[in-house]
Amino acid sequence: MAELPRERMDQVLKRFELIETQMAAGPSPDAYVKLASEYAELQEVAGNIRALRKAEGELQDLDAMLADRNIDREMRELAEADREEVESRIKDLQQRLRLLLLPKDEADEKNAILEIRAGTGGDEAALFAGDLFRMYERYANARGWKVEVVSASEGEAGGYKEIIASVSGRGVFSRLKFESGVHRVQRVPATEAQGRIHTSAATVAVLPEAEEIDVDIRAEDIRIDTMRASGAGGQHVNTTDSAVRITHLPTGIMVVSAEKSQHQNRARAMQILRARLFDMERSRAAEERSEARRLQVGTGDRSERIRTYNFPQGRVTDHRINLTLYKLDRVMEGELDEVIDALIADHQSRLLAAEGAEG
Repeated sequence: MAELPRERMDQVLKRFELIETQMAAGPSPDAYVKLASEYAELQEVAGNIRALRKAEGELQDLDAMLADRNIDREMRELAEADREEVESRIKDLQQRLRLLLLPKDEADEKNAILEIRAGTGGDEAALFAGDLFRMYERYANARGWKVEVVSASEGEAGGYKEIIASVSGRGVFSRLKFESGVHRVQRVPATEAQGRIHTSAATVAVLPEAEEIDVDIRAEDIRIDTMRASGAGGQHVNTTDSAVRITHLPTGIMVVSAEKSQHQNRARAMQILRARLFDMERSRAAEERSEARRLQVGTGDRSERIRTYNFPQGRVTDHRINLTLYKLDRVMEGELDEVIDALIADHQSRLLAAEGAEG
C-alpha cells in the first residue's frame, strides 16, 4: 500500500493553521468569506491529520512502556490491549487520509448541464429518455438540488427526443459525472400487442457548468442567429423572433434555445456552449494524460454502453463495475446513491492503485 505523503500533510496542516490564525485576527468581510471557504475545504483532512499524529504519539508512548521490563503483568496486558486499539485506529485514519489526499477533480463542486437524447428505438426510446430525466429529477430533489429545464423536444408518443437541464447544488458534478454514456432499456412497450421485449437506448451527457473565467469565448468566434420559435405542429408560439441559435465557429458546436424570452435564450445557449467547450477541453487534457485515460470509469466516451435497465427481471446492471441490483423500481424513483457510491468507490480504488504503483 502506498505511503502517506507526509510532506503534503505538513503543508496542508500549516495552511490550515495559518487560515485559523487569519480568521481569528478579524479580516475584512470579503477576505473572511474566502478564508472560510478554504477553511471548510481543508477542515476534514486537517482534523484527520491531527488525529493521526495524536494516535501515532500514543503508540510511541505505549511501545516505550512495553519496552520497560520492570512493569508488572497487569499493566503490560492493559498496554498491549491499548496498543491493538491504537493500531486499528491508525490504520483507519491512514486509509481515510489516502482518500482525502487523492488528486481532486476541480470540476467536482460545479453545477452540471444534464443532456438526455433518445437513441435507437423510436417512440420507446423517447419514453425511456423521459423516464431517465424523471429519475435524475427525483434524485436531485432528494439531495436538495435545483433542476431547471433549458430546452426540450418532446417525443410524439411522450417522453423526449432531447432534453437539456441545468442541475445546481452542492457537489452536483461529483455525484453525476459517471452517468455519461449509453443507457439501455429492456421492456415490453405499451404498444406491443404480442408482449415481446424490446431493447432501446438513450444517451446521457453530464457536463460541468463552466463559468466565464473557465472558458474564453471570443465574440468573433461565435455567430448568433435568431429564429421564430414554433410550437407543436409548427404553430408559432409568438410573433417575435425569440429562438436563439449560437454557433461556435472554430469547433462547429451549435446550441439552440427556444423559450419565450430572447434574452433568456441567449443566456441559456451561452451557458450550454460554455459547458460543452469546457467539457471538450477537459476531455482533451485527460487524453493527454495517459494515466487518466486508464483510470476513467467510463466518463468520457458518450458511445459506451454503461447501464442496462431490465424491467421484466426488475434489475439494473452497471456494466463498468459489474454491479447488478434487483430494485429497478426504486432506482427509477431516484434512489441512485447505491450505484453512484459504488462507482465513486471503484474510481477511488483505481486512483489509489495508481498512486501505489507510482510510489
